[in-house]
Amino acid sequence: MLDYAGLQALAAVVNEGSFERAARKLHVTPSAVSQRVKQLEERAGQVLVLRGTPCTGTDAGRRLCVHLEQVALLENELRRANPALMPDHEVPAPAVKLAVNADSLSTWFLEAMHAYTARGNELLDIRIDDQEHTAQRLRDGEVLAAVTATGTAIAGCNTWPLGTMRYVAAASPAFVARHFAEGPTAPALADAPLMAFDRKDRLQDQWLQKHGLALPRRPPPRHFLPSNFAYVQACERGMGWGMHPTVLIAKQLAEGRLVDFAHGLTLEVPMYWAHLRSAQAGLERLTRCVMETAHRWLGEGA
Repeated sequence: MLDYAGLQALAAVVNEGSFERAARKLHVTPSAVSQRVKQLEERAGQVLVLRGTPCTGTDAGRRLCVHLEQVALLENELRRANPALMPDHEVPAPAVKLAVNADSLSTWFLEAMHAYTARGNELLDIRIDDQEHTAQRLRDGEVLAAVTATGTAIAGCNTWPLGTMRYVAAASPAFVARHFAEGPTAPALADAPLMAFDRKDRLQDQWLQKHGLALPRRPPPRHFLPSNFAYVQACERGMGWGMHPTVLIAKQLAEGRLVDFAHGLTLEVPMYWAHLRSAQAGLERLTRCVMETAHRWLGEGA
């Protein structure tokens, strides 16, 4: 049987990044945390924590942390369903680690989060990443579930389609007049500054490639702005053009503050919900909230 005191110490070190912070979280001494982790490593016959700044879990260490999170979710559900079986002796609420792309988090996923937390005591620990990369966080054992654009099978995971996010290329009227007076041609788009969320953001390049508007060996100049709110604001103020979810900028388009300058040339991004197969029981209610919300927002493409 696994040593759950050791697992808790391991998880605290991996999550907090150091033995000292883990000790403060567990209300014990750093030496006690170190001893528990060492004993767990001896029983496992391998290193579970890479000591450094910060401390990180090995593959095996992360898998044990994921196991502990799943156990906490299952015990929490059992405690809620039958308190007499598992009395609450000030047991902390379990935290569910999820990876979500920024566009989903800024639009439909917040509603799913609210529905989930309104019906339980679980806490959410959200990791923001590009939709092309959230699945890797799932593979690496950093999270239990993810909203992702990866439709291919992920080892050890269940995956369901959520719907489609529809993106349009939009900019301010003044920007369009200055850069696209003769239309969004490939040469004009190669010269006009574009807005990218971060260096993982490939939506603009995917759109250019899809519609034959990318010039070989001539990538457009780009700003990097990792904030959805600031990203939209920057486009409104004429800093550059960018790809926007239609559900996020419907008001700006209706009021003319942003213009779909490519006249309906869209980019459709299928989205998926994936979680560890072993965590299915503990994540059943969250999965239901996510699927119901996504159906309302993305079912017809958004």
